[in-house]
Amino acid sequence: MIRYLFDILIRNNLNDFVGNPIINNLIWLSKEILAWSSIELPWTLGDSKMQNVLFEYCTFRVNHFKLCNWLLCNSFYELEPLACNLIPGIIPVGPLLLGNQLGNHARSFWPQDSTCLTGLDKQPVGSVIYVAFGSFATFSQQQFDELALGLELISQPFLWVAPQEKVLDHPSIACFLSHCGWNSTLEGISMGVPFLCRPYFADQFHNKSYICDAWKIGLGLTPDENGFITRHEIKTKIETLLSDYVIKKNALKLKEMAKKSVTEVGSSFNNFESFIEQIKH
Repeated sequence: MIRYLFDILIRNNLNDFVGNPIINNLIWLSKEILAWSSIELPWTLGDSKMQNVLFEYCTFRVNHFKLCNWLLCNSFYELEPLACNLIPGIIPVGPLLLGNQLGNHARSFWPQDSTCLTGLDKQPVGSVIYVAFGSFATFSQQQFDELALGLELISQPFLWVAPQEKVLDHPSIACFLSHCGWNSTLEGISMGVPFLCRPYFADQFHNKSYICDAWKIGLGLTPDENGFITRHEIKTKIETLLSDYVIKKNALKLKEMAKKSVTEVGSSFNNFESFIEQIKH
């Protein structure tokens, strides 16, 4: 969707030439798709130098998108049909889950330790909080302490960083405390796990909006007046999430849709088959 964001930003003068938001405003790609906040765009991260680098990279990508006949994406049509209909040439072929094919090296910079799975086998169904914030998340010491103390307050077992797909697929997992990166989002959806959301940058904010407001499969963590997620906020939101059966029902419904999409009668399977045929001819 970045290409369409650029068009709207330029047309409405919402950002300057290096990507700085001129005003805090909502950006609508269409009336049916959730809005973006102009201060939560993919390149609004860090200091002005870093933001300029990211903005230039996004510009580079957009210019190359215009040369493409097709754009394959790791999603499935039923998950976001309005967005798929909006973008010409997009072909959703996901969810693409690689854990079973790549073993302990799947989507990880280092070999992963799977011994935690044995411990999960000993936990009751739907009792463990899984925590992972992707490869690039950073915390201040104060925020790290608040997160750890918040998890301690709930008096439930938790697991922090592990072989993600295998853990999310384990019946003991109750919810996923996540940064809402797209791979993590799609993996959680594919396993039917509710989300507790703490986005940091790029597409994570918009993914969180879909998780909480469109798909209704999770809750967001709200910072206090100083910008910190307190231990009490973490405890309260986890307890609320685990008692919300509507969210659990919605998560299981999306899981079944994701599974169906990659079967021989599914949309992603047929999209990929069609793509291959177009290449042949």
